[in-house]
Order: sequence, then structure tokens, then C-alpha cells
Amino acid sequence: MFHAVLNAIAPIFVVLGLGYFCGYRKIADNKNVSVLNVFVMRFALPTALFTATWHTPVAGFIAKLPLIAILVLAMWILWGFTYYIARKVFDKEPAQAAIYALTISLPNYAALGVPILSETITGASGSDIALNVAISIACGSIFLSPLTLMVLEKETKAEYKKASMGSLVVPLLIKALKNPIVLWPILGTIFSCFGTTMPDLLTHALKPLAAAAGGGALFLTGLIVSARKLNITGAVIFGFILKNLVQPIIAYVIAVAFGLPATLLAVSVFLIALATGFFGVMFGNGFGVQDEDSEGTLLLSTILFAITMPIFMYFLL
Repeated sequence: MFHAVLNAIAPIFVVLGLGYFCGYRKIADNKNVSVLNVFVMRFALPTALFTATWHTPVAGFIAKLPLIAILVLAMWILWGFTYYIARKVFDKEPAQAAIYALTISLPNYAALGVPILSETITGASGSDIALNVAISIACGSIFLSPLTLMVLEKETKAEYKKASMGSLVVPLLIKALKNPIVLWPILGTIFSCFGTTMPDLLTHALKPLAAAAGGGALFLTGLIVSARKLNITGAVIFGFILKNLVQPIIAYVIAVAFGLPATLLAVSVFLIALATGFFGVMFGNGFGVQDEDSEGTLLLSTILFAITMPIFMYFLL
């Protein structure tokens, strides 16, 4: 079990560490990363999400509806709870609270999903594992990211500052849905639902851009983090506990309530039990909002994932 987890997180540490090293040693400018952020968040990642969802057959989406429900509910519940605690207990501004909530509630499906499921779900085909991971990535992008994007838009754009959130829900939601991270997986899902197949030429043309998404995002995250002074605060420890321990338990309870078979239950819990992802930090950078607790939680969650993931493997395998 421990070996499987180490194999999964080793590439993350290498690429994220390289970004951190380059920023710390001033090999790359860690203060002005807007160009790289635009490349990753508006082109590379959306392209990867677009191709992944379009290549997912509509029958796959239908068959995985219980998994979709569990993932979305587990992410929504934790996002709402974390946002509330961030505002009321840690006294964060709304934009910082939204980044903190997204960081904690959205697992790193893209980097960790395939290697973890490949090592744990015996008898599952490679295509089924890829389908589970593609669906989980789409769930995070389509159903969770807009919540944080709406808050960031309201808090950072002058035209929205003085209006109440209630009066802005529709325009902010529309704007969030236009963000490439959200829009492109929606389009890919629509094309899939219409039974179309992604042309081979288009797949081939987009492949280099999609392939750059994971490595580019991790390198950029390391670069961003290298510009900060990281501290292990109460909020960081709290975020780690919520993400690595509490959220998988939430997913387990929901899966049991749904009466899922053992294999699908394990898949849903293992996906939710993955270490936190980088969307929160990246969105914050794109909107000019910094939350050091989110960055600290990302690092602590990823490091201690090697300890927490085997716990759930032990009980579910």
C-alpha cells in the first residue's frame, strides 16, 4: 500500500519541488507568473479537460451517476463547511475563504487518480479506471470550481463590490461558466452526450497542449509557493484534517447510504481521499488573491497523504 502511494506522489514532489527550487534560487521569476498562469489555467488545463470529457462515452456518464453524486456531495459539503469556518473562525476575507475552501474540498484527481486506482482496484480495466478519473475531474471543474470563481469575481471586480451576492448570483454564475476551466469540460460532455467522436486529427493536434497541463500546473504551483513564507498554522492543520481524514469519511457515509457495491464504494472513497489539488492556489494567483493557509494545506496534505491514504486502503481492501 505504502509503495503504491509513494509511486503516485513521487512525480508531484519532483515537479512541484522543481518549481519551488527555481523560484527560491531565482532561476525563474516567482513574483510575475501571470503568463504561465494564463497558459496553464486558460489553455493547457481546459484542453486536457475538454479532451478527457469528449472521449468519455455518454454510457459511461450514465453508468457512473452514483459515483458522480457521491463526489459532488462530498465536495459541496466540505466546501460549504470550510468556507463558513474560514469566515467565522479564521476571520478570512470572502475571496481568501473561497480559495481555502476550494483547496481543501477539491482532491488532486488529475495527478493521483489513475496511479492510486490502478494499484488498489483489482480486476478493473485500464479504461474503467480512466473513466472514473475523467468523471471525477469533470465533477470538480463543473460543479465545484464555479462556487469559488463566483466569490472571486464579486470580491475582486469593482463593478460587483457593493452589490449583494443574492442579486449577483445569475450574472456571476454565467461569468463563472464562461471560464475555460468550467466551459471546456461542459462542452466536451455535451459533444459526448450527442454521441459524437472527437476527430483523430483534433485529438492529435491538442495532445501536446493537454499533456503540458499536469506538469505545468505543478511547476507553477511550486513557483508560486516559493514566493511565500510558509507557516504551519492552525488553519493549515485544520485544513489537512478536513481534507485527508474527514472528507473521505463523508464520502464513505454517503456511499453506504446509497447502498453502493463494495468496489464502487472503494473507488469513491479513494478518489475523495486523494491529497488536495492546486486549483485554489492557481485561481487565487489569477485573481491576485493570496492565502498562505491554502498553500500550506496543499503541501501538508500532499506530504502526509503517504500516511493517510493507506489507512483507507487498509479498511476498504
